Amino acid sequence: MEQPLYTSAKVNNEIELCEVTEPECKQLIEKALLSERISYFIRWARPSFFQKNKTSCIICINDNSKDIAENVVRSVCDEKGYHVKFLMRKSQNQFL
Repeated sequence: MEQPLYTSAKVNNEIELCEVTEPECKQLIEKALLSERISYFIRWARPSFFQKNKTSCIICINDNSKDIAENVVRSVCDEKGYHVKFLMRKSQNQFL
């Protein structure tokens, strides 16, 4: 019996690529990732006690796209002067 192709695919290998606080920067990153055909999702971070007025989001991607995505984000944000905090850690899947 032949195995389906998707059985060998890696799952649950998302990483938290970076954290962004400026909405304009988030939009630029989203546009750049889409243009490179890199899938992503955004997790909205809960503000800490000291950052109640700052909303930040964490951009998560598949670990297989990490190098390309990092280069894309760095080039977009460096060009526009936005500050991005790179996390590069395994995503905490809250849905499992």
